[in-house]
Amino acid sequence: MRVALVHDWLVTMGGAERVLEALTEMYPDAPIFTGVVDFDHLSPRLRQKHIIPSFVQRLPRAKRWYNRYLPFLLYGFEQFDLSQYDLVISSSAAVAKGVITPVDTVHVAYVHTPMRYAWDLYHDYRNREAKGITKRLMGPVFHYVRMWDRLAADRPDVLVANSHLVQRRILKHYHRQAQIVYPPVAVDRFEVKNPGSYYLVLSRLVAYKRIDLAIEAANQMGIPLVVAGDGPERGHLKHLAGNTIKFTGAVSDDVAKQLIENAKALIFPGEEDFGIVPIEVQAAGHPVIAFGRGGVLDTVIDGETGVFFHSQDVKHLIEAIRTAENMAWDAQKIRRHSEKFRPERFREAMSLVIDAALSHHEPTS
Repeated sequence: MRVALVHDWLVTMGGAERVLEALTEMYPDAPIFTGVVDFDHLSPRLRQKHIIPSFVQRLPRAKRWYNRYLPFLLYGFEQFDLSQYDLVISSSAAVAKGVITPVDTVHVAYVHTPMRYAWDLYHDYRNREAKGITKRLMGPVFHYVRMWDRLAADRPDVLVANSHLVQRRILKHYHRQAQIVYPPVAVDRFEVKNPGSYYLVLSRLVAYKRIDLAIEAANQMGIPLVVAGDGPERGHLKHLAGNTIKFTGAVSDDVAKQLIENAKALIFPGEEDFGIVPIEVQAAGHPVIAFGRGGVLDTVIDGETGVFFHSQDVKHLIEAIRTAENMAWDAQKIRRHSEKFRPERFREAMSLVIDAALSHHEPTS
């Protein structure tokens, strides 16, 4: 069987790229079609793969400006010729699901989320982050992008969501049903250790993740907080921070592992589609203090592996931290919960979805 993998763009290693890695383990000979690739920022496994970028790769500064080239990427993915493949698996948070496949080809799309900056977070991006000419153009450009995205969502034969939240978004925006397969998390990398003295934030520093709440809570409570990660909000967040808060900047996987294993708990104040870090922290036996919406509803058990707060403000976060401090946590129980997200679970579940899609597909005579 001839198989092709499709991914939005390969310019960093995040949760979506870990899903793609797992798919390459299932189909090691499959080429990867993508919008833009930066080999310097890929894992050794992905660097070894046959990666085919779109024409956008040749545009100026495409490795940095790929988001700005979104209208070109819509067109670029439609130009990939996938007619020789029996099975196409796309890994999509934006445009990869929009590839065109023949009637005899099965297309399974793993949807990390419908395009956030076109749908759920459109007004946040336009009103809070976009500036100048970008802000003025977002209205007409994204009016077209939404029409394309809705049409593109009809092209896969099967849609797979990474969480119940994303499943609901798919139904809302695309009017299609999606099966749920949780992303793979390398939980066996982490050792269960005694809780440390500091709370941890491990995240890109962008506005919607609400790291400001964790900083304000740590300031008011006088508790040690380590903020690991980088992003456009770093300067603003450092200005807010008191003397019990340490910023590490971007960290390697090995340093992140050490920070996770030696933390007291994770503070997770934003709403995410899924969220890998809360599972990694639970793999080390530590609880998660999280805003009780989004992907954490699939990954954290309130009162058993973490504590939820249900109003996204400093007062309720502080109450959740105090609740967590007064609880007797069972590190081994927390660890066992994380193991349901092992990579082999992902591979087993995806294999069932793909096998069902292939068996129900009737080739033309």
